[in-house]
Amino acid sequence: MHVLIAGFQHETNTFAPTKADWAAFEAGAGYPPYRRGPEVVDAYRGKGLPVGGFIDAAEARGWALSASVWAGANPSAHVTREAFERIAGEILDDLVRVQRTDRVDAVFLDLHGAAVAEHLDDPEGELLARVRAAVGGQVPIVASLDLHANVSARMLEEADALVAYRTYPHVDMADTGRLAATLLERRIARGRREPLAVRRLDFLLPLNVQSTMTAPADAVYDALRALDATHDTVLSFATGFPAADIADCGPVVWAYGDAAQAAVEALFARIDQPRAQWRLELKTPAEAVQAALDTAAAGAGPVVIADTQDNPGAGGDSNTTGLLHALLAAGAGARFPGEVALGLLADPEAAAAAHAAGEGAQIELRLGRAVPTWGGQFSDPPVSVRATVRRLSDGEVMLLGPMGMGGTVSLGPCACLEVQGVLVGVSTRKTQMLDRELFRFLGIEPERMRVLVVKSSVHFRADFAPIASAILVAKAPGPMAADPADLPWTRLPSTMALRP
Repeated sequence: MHVLIAGFQHETNTFAPTKADWAAFEAGAGYPPYRRGPEVVDAYRGKGLPVGGFIDAAEARGWALSASVWAGANPSAHVTREAFERIAGEILDDLVRVQRTDRVDAVFLDLHGAAVAEHLDDPEGELLARVRAAVGGQVPIVASLDLHANVSARMLEEADALVAYRTYPHVDMADTGRLAATLLERRIARGRREPLAVRRLDFLLPLNVQSTMTAPADAVYDALRALDATHDTVLSFATGFPAADIADCGPVVWAYGDAAQAAVEALFARIDQPRAQWRLELKTPAEAVQAALDTAAAGAGPVVIADTQDNPGAGGDSNTTGLLHALLAAGAGARFPGEVALGLLADPEAAAAAHAAGEGAQIELRLGRAVPTWGGQFSDPPVSVRATVRRLSDGEVMLLGPMGMGGTVSLGPCACLEVQGVLVGVSTRKTQMLDRELFRFLGIEPERMRVLVVKSSVHFRADFAPIASAILVAKAPGPMAADPADLPWTRLPSTMALRP
């Protein structure tokens, strides 16, 4: 069997300040850089991405593969028209080219599912429709989706099968690619599409309660797996990305199989009631810092504070200063000198100044940015400080944690600055703090810290939870609303509740 594979990954926060242009996909940043053609197979074989899992499963089955594009960019505001049309156009061009010389028996797409383009509310649905038009109604199309996908009716209609991750942090991406291969195999064996059942939830879920390392999501996904085993189905629960102002934003449950309806109804009931299980409590920056300092005094391991509203994995630019202000106001560095760290703060000017001055130098800086959030508001102002340059780096970092999958990120010139006893990791380019190596490359040993502030919402838990004595979530002003009810929605259906 001959399968064409391709990938398009973007999670769009329509309230964020920065768009994803073609350069963002070329660079990849938090994702691997843009690739096209046979190098896609060679680069991702055995790797922890959905396309890697699918490649491994396909080759184990003896399927032949042709690769088109794999393109991903850091979460941000809308994908530009030019970027989407270029990516989609290249996928369609490759599909047509392959069809001229060989048959295409199936198509696999490694998608996110929560993209929004400047000109399209549902670019994944549009891409699937264009691929469907090119291959016809009889060629199976399967796709993997992120757990945070905002799944549209068009996506479900155009694809023969869709399957979403089941973990957050997403440590099952390759497994999801393998499950997509299983769904394709089931579709071929049947000779037609499997029965599909779908239920859409009518309330938004904050990102921080979606973590499958904590209740209630851990139990919900345990129930999903048990229902699959009972009903011989393939269930998915996409929790949604609650920062995309489109009609399809929100959680969706779906399943494939002869007993799909029964499985969906059972899982839907487990998710829907009681809704109070999904409610979220957040601390102010001052509350989080004070609680962290009090807990850290016991010395049982670092207390981790998630700066969730500046998460560059959800549309933030990793440059707000609310938590840094709070650390300095509380005298955190004086209480635990050199044992309090924050990272990574994306500030190219500060990084350049540190490199110009050299290690050991003291420099005057304005760290961070005041960025627009929503409703005409801004985040905290920059912090004016005298800082000591403790460590410099070129920003090439090998990630070793569960979310890093052995990949490398290129952050440009970076520095560790000491500000009133607080260590601040400064980078030229942004990336989510999801791996301890993103502290360690700047000489900050996470295990030896009393307090760690991470620019992340949930992904950090995969690598930091094993060393943390406590984890706190702080609501400092930033572009990614921890509470969806804070956002000025205009396009959600009137039936969609902003809180559980």
